[in-house]
Amino acid sequence: MRITLAQTSPRLNRSNLQEVLSLVALHKDKSDLIVFPELALNGYILQDKLFEDAWDVEELGELAKLSLDVDIVVGAAINEAKKFKNKALYFSKGSLLSAHTKVHLPNYGMFEEARYFSAGDVFESFLTSYGRVSMLVCEDMWHESVHHDLIAQDPDYVIVLVASPARGFEADGLVIEKKWYNILHKVALECDARIIFVNRVGFEDGLGFWGGSCILERDGTTLHKLPKFDTAVETFEIKGKR
Repeated sequence: MRITLAQTSPRLNRSNLQEVLSLVALHKDKSDLIVFPELALNGYILQDKLFEDAWDVEELGELAKLSLDVDIVVGAAINEAKKFKNKALYFSKGSLLSAHTKVHLPNYGMFEEARYFSAGDVFESFLTSYGRVSMLVCEDMWHESVHHDLIAQDPDYVIVLVASPARGFEADGLVIEKKWYNILHKVALECDARIIFVNRVGFEDGLGFWGGSCILERDGTTLHKLPKFDTAVETFEIKGKR
């Protein structure tokens, strides 16, 4: 299986869709699955722009069309009957195969997602051409109860879309990076699943996002990793089956 990690730097406007479409078109012939970060179609600190920039799923038909050639996972703010959801969308074979609404909305410190978004209430897995997949969005991964849900779903792949600001600079690296990789390692072992983690980069209103997107094997070892702080789009071949 060929997996493309698209570690992008979304802007706070709808022009992100064109960038995503261009990247998919560029990489679709050498990839089976391309994965973008949390809110890749919108940018993160939306605040009141959410009411103008959130997408109706019907507006994303070009992504669905491209998924005839390659499976696509992308994060977006979605308007569902005037309720706004932070979603991970999985397009495949010309249609939206699955959508996960972020359940755990952070509302502390620099985060205020619960002020603008409506939370989801379910975690579920679904079948793709490459096995069973579960999707999570950022904060979802930090809750032990979610790990139990994942174990019950028995996925082959756990896809995690993230917009994680850099925090805790130390001489030997970022504290937040170490915490994330510890969690990813733990879930890989618990679920006997491969982990696909895609974090964004770039700056918004004083926040800098650190990237470090990666793929973990079922035993928790890191198979592939992108650099910190820089945009990067790379394709990796993952061999062997579960």
